Amino acid sequence: MTEPDFSFLCALLRQRSGLSLGPDKLYLAESRLSILCRRRGIAGIDLLMRQVRLGRDAELEAAVVEAMTTNETLFFRDSAPFDLVRDVLLPEKLAANAASRTLRIWCAAVSSGQEAYSLAMLVDGMADSLAGWRVEILGTDISREVLEKARSGLYSQFEIQRGLPIRMLLRHFSQRGDKWQVSEKLRAMVSFRRHNLLERSDGFGRFDIVFCRNVLIYFDTPTKQKALELLAPRLAPDGALVLGATETVLGLATGLRPDPQQRGLFRPALPSRLDAALPPRTQGLPWPGGALPAPAKPDTITRR
Repeated sequence: MTEPDFSFLCALLRQRSGLSLGPDKLYLAESRLSILCRRRGIAGIDLLMRQVRLGRDAELEAAVVEAMTTNETLFFRDSAPFDLVRDVLLPEKLAANAASRTLRIWCAAVSSGQEAYSLAMLVDGMADSLAGWRVEILGTDISREVLEKARSGLYSQFEIQRGLPIRMLLRHFSQRGDKWQVSEKLRAMVSFRRHNLLERSDGFGRFDIVFCRNVLIYFDTPTKQKALELLAPRLAPDGALVLGATETVLGLATGLRPDPQQRGLFRPALPSRLDAALPPRTQGLPWPGGALPAPAKPDTITRR
């Protein structure tokens, strides 16, 4: 890849996805774009970039951006945030939302869906307490390819072995040939939608819990600020934002503050100010039948 093409690629990625590439990532760009060239029958990276520079093929441009985004994920990745949801945030929301009996969770940059389904398993483990509640879990990502995989709920043996307790595998998955499929019950709990974190999401309404983990580390400072400014209004006034272990809002977002007792947890600094036209927090996709059914045998997640 030529230096001008790499500079153009870096500018394109920063504008379209917020991804910030340093000069040391040239090898990564060549590796991933070479794969894209083979998939599309393009003779080489030089020709690929020439076509993208023309600006006449929006779909090819989107494919280049998707090829360069990182989609590393696994079930119950880093157990601490999921312990936090189970032990602190879900009990907190059971008390705070007792009148509305609603629960909304957003997994931003959900990749191939493991994080969203992990949260769905936690919710299912509290089905007795949440019986009769309207529950929605939304997963979003910029990549169409990983969203299709997330919607299918099909995972390889390797993906299943990464972080998923055997008890959860037996309860929530069934084998389909050489793959494992998430149960219909969990798939009904989660919806997936394409969304760029650098674009407005007013139509999403507000959420009780937002997961946006291990995403900001790929952004430069101005892009981090923009992403957080767009995320903050999506939180309910008593909502919770969960970031990655090394990520923070300090010096980046005035509308968010760290929770003094929980690492990686952030709260609205002031009540969210939304346009009157926005849908209420309770609006969303309800559990089929309008309520969460209680399981025959309550379950919980085992600490690891």
